[in-house]
Amino acid sequence: MITTALNDDSTTAWALAARGGDPDAVEHFVRALHRDVQRYVAHLCGDPQAVDDLAQDTFLRALGSLHRFEGRSSARAWLLSIARRAVMDSYRYAAARPRLSHVPDWQLAVELAQPLDLPGFDDRIALLDLLAALPDERREAFVLTQLLGLPYAEAAEVSDCPVGTVRSRVARARTTLMALLDEADQPAAPAVVA
Repeated sequence: MITTALNDDSTTAWALAARGGDPDAVEHFVRALHRDVQRYVAHLCGDPQAVDDLAQDTFLRALGSLHRFEGRSSARAWLLSIARRAVMDSYRYAAARPRLSHVPDWQLAVELAQPLDLPGFDDRIALLDLLAALPDERREAFVLTQLLGLPYAEAAEVSDCPVGTVRSRVARARTTLMALLDEADQPAAPAVVA
């Protein structure tokens, strides 16, 4: 948790320096938070083809409004709030537009495109499947606090809800994930032939 606090202090300092016109600070700010934004957007939108575009949109919005960033919260929390709004805006935009074609099974395409010889590949797929089983609000709270390491207060700010709600959502997500893991570990019941 100390590392996260140091990273948040650094990124916030870079954001404030970038606000003052320092081009190196802009580069440090973007590099430091790019992966977090991509991971968060990926979990919110569920469309791997849209992740890069939404992350880019997030940074464009953030850099365009950097002059309004005052450092009252960490730059990461501020940026993830912008990412959340970018994803929600993309949903609204997509809902207002008719679909031109049926979307193919994106999960299968992603799985086939992944290198299978990397350590932990199966674990990542299993984690993604488990996270997909969670309701959206619980998944968001879990990803923000447990995967991205945000403090509960900042996760609440990003999610635009009280801290207690985030704590409750994370606790319920853990309970659900544990139940799903226990269920997966149970041996399959033999088929009864009548």
